[in-house]
Amino acid sequence: MDLKGAQQAVDDWIKAHGVRYFNELTNMAQLTEEVGEVARIIARRYGEQSEKESDKDKDLGEELADVVFVVLCLANQTGIDLEAAFDRKLELKTRRDKDRHQQNKKLK
Repeated sequence: MDLKGAQQAVDDWIKAHGVRYFNELTNMAQLTEEVGEVARIIARRYGEQSEKESDKDKDLGEELADVVFVVLCLANQTGIDLEAAFDRKLELKTRRDKDRHQQNKKLK
């Protein structure tokens, strides 16, 4: 599914099951919460913190999907074509950083 399709799928879901979008500030808080859940899994599973027994069954993919869902909600309710914005960002990063990382001695 492309980003346009994902935005449409989220919009369809909201209309069918969600009553309406939460307002932008609520969705921003939701996004922060979801990113925190991703951070917790990564810090404990891949970082130096020990993983609690209650966290061992947490699905990182599911938590990342929660982040994407809320980002798509925010894009929809603010009129952002996320696919076009992402394409522009990738083009900008390619122009700006095309040699930067290749020349970074820290990455070798």
